[in-house]
Amino acid sequence: MNEALPDVPEVRVVGLPQLTSGFDLVERLDLPMHLKVHGPLEPMGGEQLAKLAENINLKGRGGAGFPFHKKLRSVAETAIKRGVRPVVVVNGSEDEPACRKDTVMINRAPHLILDGALLCAEAMGARTLVIAVTRESTQRSMEAALAERGLSNSRRSALRAFVQRNPVRMVTGAAASVIRSIDGGPAIPPGRKVSASQNGVGGAPTLLSNAETFAQLAIAARIGPERYGNTGLYDEPGTVMLTVSGAVARPMVIEVPTGVPLRYVLQLAGAPPVPQGVLTGGYHGKWIDAATVNEAIVSRNSLDAVGGALGAGAILPITQETCPLGESLRVAQWLAEESAGQCGPCYLGLPAAARGLEDILNGGGPAALEALKQVAKNVKRRGACSHPDGSAMFLESTIKAFTDDLAAHVLGNGCGRPVEGVLPLFEGGRAPTGIPGGAEEEENGPARQKIYVDWTLCRGHGLCADILPEVFQLGADGFPTVAQAMVPRYAEAKALRAVRRCPALALRIEEDTRGQDTSRNNLPVLSQSRGRRALGR
Repeated sequence: MNEALPDVPEVRVVGLPQLTSGFDLVERLDLPMHLKVHGPLEPMGGEQLAKLAENINLKGRGGAGFPFHKKLRSVAETAIKRGVRPVVVVNGSEDEPACRKDTVMINRAPHLILDGALLCAEAMGARTLVIAVTRESTQRSMEAALAERGLSNSRRSALRAFVQRNPVRMVTGAAASVIRSIDGGPAIPPGRKVSASQNGVGGAPTLLSNAETFAQLAIAARIGPERYGNTGLYDEPGTVMLTVSGAVARPMVIEVPTGVPLRYVLQLAGAPPVPQGVLTGGYHGKWIDAATVNEAIVSRNSLDAVGGALGAGAILPITQETCPLGESLRVAQWLAEESAGQCGPCYLGLPAAARGLEDILNGGGPAALEALKQVAKNVKRRGACSHPDGSAMFLESTIKAFTDDLAAHVLGNGCGRPVEGVLPLFEGGRAPTGIPGGAEEEENGPARQKIYVDWTLCRGHGLCADILPEVFQLGADGFPTVAQAMVPRYAEAKALRAVRRCPALALRIEEDTRGQDTSRNNLPVLSQSRGRRALGR
């Protein structure tokens, strides 16, 4: 069984270090050491900074890959148009069990990240800088870095800067979740698509980007676009930070120039010479098979071209000796647990998808496979955030990459290989649900209530699905697809409102004392579809 990765695993570099400069000298670059290694940094104007980001083709390193210069210009233009001060947010949330590159950067080179963020803040006239983190180690390191620079959250400060600590949850790192938490709400997506560049923290235009992105900007600002472009590929210059784990002898974070063969990176970490497959981009990423690994190079475009994804920079090979579907099932179950629980595609769809993959492994046959495909299709582009989309992409990639293994399970008696648990998960199989003593702990606790539908009274008004989408979805006949389900702790007030507003008085709530685990058997997986029998065990 693969152990959880430490916050700061081994760090390696291919070629000359940029982001990891000085890592061979000290464990953490405080401000004096940071200046010795990297030198001073001159301020830049807003348009000058945007042109720099455009010239080096800098894209967000958190997974989405949005061009940084477009985001920077959008925030600046909105701020000028509205006559308000923008906000700068460094997203240092790294909540996938297989990702550590941003955590390493914050723990070991926090001032490089702050350099990039402060460049942007000064160029745009921002008066607020927030660094969002989820780990105790990153909180300590970044708070120390702010103190070393004399930055604080004092009202008298020209720039108010502080660290926002959120729970370790997969959905916490979404931009909307980060902004909502900074504004004093829970660290979950608000359920509506809002552009941070237009309406972010406190309603102000907000420049929010990944920690590595700001560090890359700081490097480019020091050495210039021409020298920056001498490293890596012409169309994707510079280096990238990767976290390599899974079936490797030496899990590590590694800085590599773009264009390096993926197989070379795997060799450095001690991966099998011929892996059965490699998961690229993390748990919202895509699998590539062994033959494709030899074609791939480390770049966003190359990995996209071979069916992979750079994503959050996680690279995870598995051996020929393990069942790839079983390995993927563990991840699918974790992804389902990480739901924010506030929309049907996530709260209902992801557990359904995990059970669908489990049904395939348990001999469900072609019907189970078709049902899984249908569930994955149904959850995409319908969620309150990108978590259902990323999870569905992972499942669809699993089906596509391991066709031989899939055929053995669907058409035969299985592949006969054990599940070794080589893909890292947090201790206990999932992430902590909150910070001890934090406000999130109570609302993320075990469900205490169950809501019931009285079919003798229900008339299919559908109001319950509008008020409580975490629990209720409407089937093709217009009626709820569940007769009973557990109510997430944070949704108890909404459940009570649904009961009170049901025109037919067909809903009731009862306290449940059996615990959260039993609720899984009460949830539907498909409504009015041919796969329901296969998945709804």
